[in-house]
Amino acid sequence: MDFNVIIAKELGLKTNQVKEAVELLDSGNTIPFIARYRKEATGELDENMLRSIMERLDYLRRLEQRKNEVLRLIEEQGKLTEELVSQITAATILQDVEDLYRPYKQKRRTRATIAKEKGLEPLAEWLLVQYIRGDPQTEAEKYINPELEVTTVEEALAGAMDIIAEIIADDPALRKEIREHTFRNGDMVATASAKKAQERSPFEMYYEYREPLRKIPPHRILALNRGEKEEFLSVKIEAPLEALHRIIEKRYVKNGPCASLVQTAAFDAYKRLIEPSIERELRGELSVQGEEQAIRVFAGNLRQLLLQPPVRGKVVLGLDPGFRTGCKWAIVDDTGKLYQVGVIYPHTGKGKREEAKAILQKTIKEFSVNIIAIGNGTASRETEEVVAEMIQEEGIPVEFTIVSEAGASVYSASKLAGEEFPDFDLSLRSAVSIARRLQDPLAELVKIEPKAVGVGQYQHDVQPKRLEESLHGVVESCVNIVGVDLNTASVSLLQYVAGLKPAVAKNIVAWRDEHGKFSRRDQLKKIPRLGAQTYIQCAGFIRLPDGANPLENTPVHPESYQLAENILAKVGYSTGDLRDRLTEIRMQLAALDPQEIAEEFGAGGPTVRDIFDALQRPGRDPREDLPRPLLRRDVTHLEDLSEGMILEGTVRNVVDFGAFVDIGVKHDGLVHISQLSDKFIKHPMEAVSVGDIVKVRVIGIDKERERVSLSMKDISANVALV
Repeated sequence: MDFNVIIAKELGLKTNQVKEAVELLDSGNTIPFIARYRKEATGELDENMLRSIMERLDYLRRLEQRKNEVLRLIEEQGKLTEELVSQITAATILQDVEDLYRPYKQKRRTRATIAKEKGLEPLAEWLLVQYIRGDPQTEAEKYINPELEVTTVEEALAGAMDIIAEIIADDPALRKEIREHTFRNGDMVATASAKKAQERSPFEMYYEYREPLRKIPPHRILALNRGEKEEFLSVKIEAPLEALHRIIEKRYVKNGPCASLVQTAAFDAYKRLIEPSIERELRGELSVQGEEQAIRVFAGNLRQLLLQPPVRGKVVLGLDPGFRTGCKWAIVDDTGKLYQVGVIYPHTGKGKREEAKAILQKTIKEFSVNIIAIGNGTASRETEEVVAEMIQEEGIPVEFTIVSEAGASVYSASKLAGEEFPDFDLSLRSAVSIARRLQDPLAELVKIEPKAVGVGQYQHDVQPKRLEESLHGVVESCVNIVGVDLNTASVSLLQYVAGLKPAVAKNIVAWRDEHGKFSRRDQLKKIPRLGAQTYIQCAGFIRLPDGANPLENTPVHPESYQLAENILAKVGYSTGDLRDRLTEIRMQLAALDPQEIAEEFGAGGPTVRDIFDALQRPGRDPREDLPRPLLRRDVTHLEDLSEGMILEGTVRNVVDFGAFVDIGVKHDGLVHISQLSDKFIKHPMEAVSVGDIVKVRVIGIDKERERVSLSMKDISANVALV
């Protein structure tokens, strides 16, 4: 198999693109590095396509390895034929290989193996031939043998039929046909389990549920799996039994005196051996699809969350809400340095509420706080009310916003948080994290295990290893898109830079603590365990805002410094002019054609275009182009809402069936996929992303269940907000 050709055809790429990408990956290059600095080699493949190539390549290699193993195992049994070699070699999915191997696989002791031990295999073969004039009763008498525990004709025929059932169940072509027919025509059926039928649960919509297998969406599979796991549901696949019986009969049952016996064995094969196995396989495949979709949704949401724009130059008060235990607060300066922490108890009585407002007011004035960041957990909306009251009553020039606190408790209890704040209680650490999340979401959220961030659907139901791999790739991608300040980045951030491992990231910070700030990228070569190849991978993604060479505050890779200097010289400038003559440089570069410059200097067009962009905007943070968080000075209650009201909100989560939007009430409102756009969309992510600021119209209010239904359809850009 030529993997490059297969992958290129599947992904709609040129074979040479895939070949170059595979060679670069196999040589130890990271995906961010290849996507950014090897565009000429791959034809400008982006990170998503490179990851698709890597994942498909891994599957095909595992498939090839399994084929070779199966061929070896069958050959060792002396049963390998040219036809079997051809079938196994031609297989394109692992399931087909396993079906072909099934008849030769070592089995536990089954009814068929017991019958074979009794010498009944020749009788089974005779029955399968189904001689027109043969008499099965007479033939079976030949196999009566008390020593082998075959004492009657009936026992002989029963054993032979067990062997026939296993032969039919192991037929790879038949299994494939039954599997495909079941998928096309079968239904997934769920009912309330007898154990919990009377209990209220999130799975009530599935207490009487039926849907064709081929139509069931991935998120519903995971919902059914969870309902079954928690014993609220009984779930099964109902297959078209009569049609499947006809398929088996057509292949195995002929006219003659043996037909009824073979038919009985065939139906037994389906009921006892094929049906349970096919159901497990189909549910397994659907679950894998559901998990992969859940991972894709989680990964997409995580990317948007990590790339939320930083709120720079602001003193922030972080509030971690709580009822009985109080609201923990922390003040951080505009660089994230902690000033002070404390606890207020606004939800334990009117007197305490007024006292809490007075403490907040005093603290805000003392430290010149600009923004209050409130965690969105327990008591979030109640705490929001207290903050809004204080702002309105005292006329304080401060705004507040809601910040996701998902994973804050995980961070607070982590070894890293203990090292950062050894003298603080866990709850106080989370308040610091909430404040810093507003200032620089990426730098703070990388300290938390990605799956604890809490944006997605059913992420806790998927394979942990697969989820971890995918989310690690997302964090790595985001960190390298933004770039990392080498002189301020934490170990948590540095370990996601392309090529850097956690141990090397620790060595970098240790070197910085001992020797002071880095002034040049090539000083990284002095770091223990950071070799030449690692330096090549990571160098372009680190930034030195105050470095000796202004190019080191851009994505220009050291291997392209000479090219960048030549381009600047072309317009009469040097790298030193990037600091104080940037406007002039931009005007001069704007007049040049990057492709002509590439040809003049013998460089690649994509590399030259990237250098042009970097020289025109040194130090640029790509997150700065995104909308800022929605800041508020007052609150909205569920009782304030009415149908038709237009509001502005923040998208908090995107799932397969819609998007959840924070409109300032206790629970996020749902915009169903059918209400997301005036145009047809296949998935909510085509219309919105986590962090988007959107205008929505209230279309339904369920006060008893505290649910709000929203719509984004038919809302003009300049519509007035309530």
